[in-house]
Amino acid sequence: MKKFIPITVGSYLVVHGYDEHNREIIESVEVERASLKIVAVDRIQSLSEKYMLVTGAFGRLMYWEYEESFEEISAKLMEN
Repeated sequence: MKKFIPITVGSYLVVHGYDEHNREIIESVEVERASLKIVAVDRIQSLSEKYMLVTGAFGRLMYWEYEESFEEISAKLMEN
């Protein structure tokens, strides 16, 4: 499996932890334009049709919106 894949990401959500009611504390980040990133595959936790869930620094989770199709990203992840 590849160690890194290119992904075009746009706006994203950062999970900073949980409040006293065990609800996620979420910061929404809007970007003007999407950018190409080279992402370590082992940071990717899950993939939906809209978001890629990735791990970040200090134990944070991020939900990235991506521009490629679900099928394109899935194929990149499945390539050897």
